[in-house]
Amino acid sequence: MSKQSTYQQIVNAADNLFYQNGFEHTSFTDISNLVSISRGNFYHHFKTKNDILSAVIKARLANTQAMLDEWQTAEATPEGRIKCYIHILLTNWDKIQHYGCPVGTLCTELAKLNHASKEEATQVFTLFRQWLKQQFKQLGHVDDADQLAMHVLAWSQGVATISSTFQNKEFAEQEVQKINAWLDKLNH
Repeated sequence: MSKQSTYQQIVNAADNLFYQNGFEHTSFTDISNLVSISRGNFYHHFKTKNDILSAVIKARLANTQAMLDEWQTAEATPEGRIKCYIHILLTNWDKIQHYGCPVGTLCTELAKLNHASKEEATQVFTLFRQWLKQQFKQLGHVDDADQLAMHVLAWSQGVATISSTFQNKEFAEQEVQKINAWLDKLNH
């Protein structure tokens, strides 16, 4: 296995810190300390924290697309692929219980800050939305595919927020079952 480039180490460290501490509460020093590099080497790769944020968002988009591509090949049916999305609430439970949804928390924070990158960060949700919309279209829900995609996004974000707030995995499991049952009923 090849060693990660310094650039990639910085992006990965920043991504984790933005998720765990928030963008506003993460400093250059926090990131450079985690990667164990000098400030000069750090500034060689990134001049501003906004540059790092942009790289983190690009990495999240690439990782999300890779995950969606994996689901596309791993599951034979659109319904199965939608269930992959639904189940990330449980797959990522350990992180969600401590920090919430990585996409939702970053988008919410950037919106509160009225940050210039808030639209860029929203692209991750848009990627999920478009992908879910395609799955619903393949299930025959052509006219309401976008509405159904938004419903699944909203439901899953609500579950992530409430289950994280109350530290209640049982609630998350029950809601995942309800979403699956809703999907089964919708398609049969």
